Amino acid sequence: MFPDNVDVVFSKRTGRIRHIYLKNGLLATLRPTDGMFSLTVEGAKRLLREVNSLRLWVKVSEEAAPFIAKGKSVFAKHVIAADAKIRPQEEVIVLNENHQVLAVGKAILTGREMTAFKKGAAVRVRKGVGE
Repeated sequence: MFPDNVDVVFSKRTGRIRHIYLKNGLLATLRPTDGMFSLTVEGAKRLLREVNSLRLWVKVSEEAAPFIAKGKSVFAKHVIAADAKIRPQEEVIVLNENHQVLAVGKAILTGREMTAFKKGAAVRVRKGVGE
């Protein structure tokens, strides 16, 4: 995910990693609350290109794709498929039916619940590609 030529920005106050950039594009931010990375849309696209067996993904219907790309939440009724190993509060990548990145966000439901439920929010989108 992170090649040798990434730029790592550290917090001036704590000295911990804050942001990871590649060619001036922000890939990820380290969350101070739990020490986990929050992917950016650019980071998600890179991950999709570089990883053979992608995890933590949610695929949505084409009718919902334009709204999700604008940063709207993913509702369970629009989920076509999802990684069964997703747990609530994990960072996920939202894909369209053509396997293109639409957004990044945080799971509200498990992967199995996303495909089984027909009501309610499944992913709280943080950033869409069209924002």
